[in-house]
Amino acid sequence: MQKKGAAPNIMPEISRFYGIVIGMFYDEHRPPHFHVRYGDHEGVIRINDLLLTEGHLPPRTLGLVIEWAAKHRAALLRNWNSIETGQPMRKIAPLE
Repeated sequence: MQKKGAAPNIMPEISRFYGIVIGMFYDEHRPPHFHVRYGDHEGVIRINDLLLTEGHLPPRTLGLVIEWAAKHRAALLRNWNSIETGQPMRKIAPLE
């Protein structure tokens, strides 16, 4: 889903590293989660327990995403709260 007025299927990007794109859509459903794109692979990861709930990611990619998300869980939840209140999301530092 996307923010009203946004182009269809455009995922607001909040981080990018090693070819992995992390984003969240506006007007999303609960539980809090984020989307991952890597090449032809896509996945959805719940923020609270960092569980892959939809899609498929290669094991190495999933490991990098989980490592990144564990370091930035508070920022991910702040972005989730922002999208629920219609506020802009903030970029999150990539995995280094």
